[in-house]
Amino acid sequence: MKPVLERVGMSMRTRSTFLGPALVLFLVFLLAAPALLAQEPGPPAASHSETIRLLLQRVAELEAKVKKIDQLEARVKQLEDEKLAAASAPAAPVAAQTSAAPEKESELQEEPPVPERMDVSKTLLRIRGFGDINLHGDNHKGDTTSFTLGQLNLFVTSDISERFKVLSEIIFEGGPGNIYGVTTGQRNTFGVDVERFLVEYSHNDYFKLAAGRWHTAIGYYNTAYHHSTWFQTAADRPFLFAFEDRGGILPIHSVGASASGLIPSGRLGLHYVAEVGNGRASRSPLTEEPVQNVIDDQNHKAYNLAIFSRPEAVPGLQVGFSAYRDLLAPANSPRVDETILAAHAVFVRPSFEWLNEALVVRHTPLGSADTFNTPGFYTQVSKKFGSYRPYFRYQYVNAANAEPIFPDIKLRQGPSVGIRFDASESVAVKLQYDYTALRQQASVSGLALQIGFTF
Repeated sequence: MKPVLERVGMSMRTRSTFLGPALVLFLVFLLAAPALLAQEPGPPAASHSETIRLLLQRVAELEAKVKKIDQLEARVKQLEDEKLAAASAPAAPVAAQTSAAPEKESELQEEPPVPERMDVSKTLLRIRGFGDINLHGDNHKGDTTSFTLGQLNLFVTSDISERFKVLSEIIFEGGPGNIYGVTTGQRNTFGVDVERFLVEYSHNDYFKLAAGRWHTAIGYYNTAYHHSTWFQTAADRPFLFAFEDRGGILPIHSVGASASGLIPSGRLGLHYVAEVGNGRASRSPLTEEPVQNVIDDQNHKAYNLAIFSRPEAVPGLQVGFSAYRDLLAPANSPRVDETILAAHAVFVRPSFEWLNEALVVRHTPLGSADTFNTPGFYTQVSKKFGSYRPYFRYQYVNAANAEPIFPDIKLRQGPSVGIRFDASESVAVKLQYDYTALRQQASVSGLALQIGFTF
């Protein structure tokens, strides 16, 4: 597109070119007008003289306008020449520019240039909040019906450049904790945990790097739903994917480095995730902080590899598997080789979901012929009807009584049924009933009412 000044100049030149011949024709018409008027009866001669005088006055006005147009055209051309000269000439010293500036400003009262706008999306600190409040009661001996403040989640992200991004998830939650079935911490006191904290580098869709603390890519649920009950359908996570300080048996969090991205596979939609980190804490007492945020208790590192597919032919379908390896070193005990194999098949649409996951945790004490296998699975299905989404889940985990890492887990299985009501785009109300059968203990029935929200 040509500059505005150039377009204006072309318009003015065009008008100047055609006004000259038009004036000549107009004068010829004036000279011939008396003869034409004389052929027919008309007004007296005085009237003709007045008409000629007015016409000549109009011609003079038009000539003055043409002159002004020519002057303006010359001025436009001068400005264009100055602009081209300024663009092609090297930057002049500040003193030279200031000496010429007053003269130009006196001639042209131009508006000051608009400053360049900063793209704040590249460095903007974005904060989202999530939380939940619960009312829960069950028939387990020693438990009480209580209102409970859940997690207050501050999710913070920032795109610090086109390729680098920082992500953190800061959680405020009350105690006590529950690590491998053992209660820890104080009741009714709030603590602060940095659950996720990492910097990400994105080279392209096929290669991305991250370093820090993240959710380990074991199965599907752990990377699909993080620290917010508002996102998930049910009031709580499946027992297999419960957090380490809430009775979970998996290394939900890892501290280290990871690589992820697409695998060239066409419509098959293959993805990979490769992770290396400190692994879970292994020295006694195991009820201390299970995530090794600062110091690894051994030089051996944990490794995890996950591959999954999102085929284009079936939108919403994801199938995959993962393999996790670590070496635990509990105090006063032989080292324990740990392998976690997981597989999943999920189908998630806006109005329907069906989640299925199964895994086995294998612990083999070095120097022993015994291997302890802890299998587990869950299935969850839900269907949305307007603002309501009823759901059903069945879960199972079976650990041996002599399991060397989490002996208090044992057998747990049973159904959960509930309904989620989306009161608004930011508030969800959930009512859930749980029945859990335990080995060598009485079964537990519980009812929970939860309000989850985002802000």
